[in-house]
Amino acid sequence: MARSSGKTGGKNKNTSANKNSSTSTQENKYSVILPTYNERRNLPIVTWLLARTFTEHDLDWELIIVDDASPDGTQTIAEQLRKVYSASRIKIHPRAGKLGLGTAYVHGLQFATGNFIIIMDADFSHHPKFIADMIRVQACSSAPPGGYDIVTGTRYAQGGSTDITKDNSAGVYGWDLKRKVVSRGANLLADTVLRPGVSDLTGSFRLYKRSVLEQVMEVTESKGYTFQMEMMVRAKALGFSVAEVPITFVDRVHGESKLGGGEIVEYAKGVVNLWLKV
Repeated sequence: MARSSGKTGGKNKNTSANKNSSTSTQENKYSVILPTYNERRNLPIVTWLLARTFTEHDLDWELIIVDDASPDGTQTIAEQLRKVYSASRIKIHPRAGKLGLGTAYVHGLQFATGNFIIIMDADFSHHPKFIADMIRVQACSSAPPGGYDIVTGTRYAQGGSTDITKDNSAGVYGWDLKRKVVSRGANLLADTVLRPGVSDLTGSFRLYKRSVLEQVMEVTESKGYTFQMEMMVRAKALGFSVAEVPITFVDRVHGESKLGGGEIVEYAKGVVNLWLKV
């Protein structure tokens, strides 16, 4: 069945979070925050798949594109997509340069109008089809009152209830052995040191109640590649409930990975810093 962990709600403002998800699915709005850098070839595909997913399930949605001054013309493509799908669906809020993944989400959240926030990668490694499973799990009968505060996609925990998720398999495709070892090692390190009870801390495909995301962002210090890991650890420390949905992760279709040696060192330091603080 779908994996879940955590208490019901956070320590402080979770009443508003529960109110956000007590309404029916038709009354909810889902804001997708999509940071981009040199994604001109991937962006049209991801946008089309997002539109199809939300339309098929009769869900209200918007896409917030946070482009960090991509030199490949990503912003121009985004403007063309806005003409196709309308300004109410596609919102473009660029920044002056590469300022970090964490701050991109903070920036995008300012312009979101939904009561649920979805964060994901723009490189097509996260397939929008899994969003429907995340939404189902968030409000499933086994969830806490008001639904789960966070639903996160996992590449490493097989399973899922057939009456909730359509695809119970998880995995990674397209990575070489080195990349798989690095990812597995990063999650093992964090799990051993921090024990967050979540199988995929480095994943960046998540559904948040908006009020929960705002609270977690307030106490999160990381700005780069440790951002996702710290967000989840902070959320668990605040007592928010988390469910996991198995996803298949496919290496980017176009473009190059932005993960390098510097990011790996940054992640290791981030784990140690969190262990000292949380």
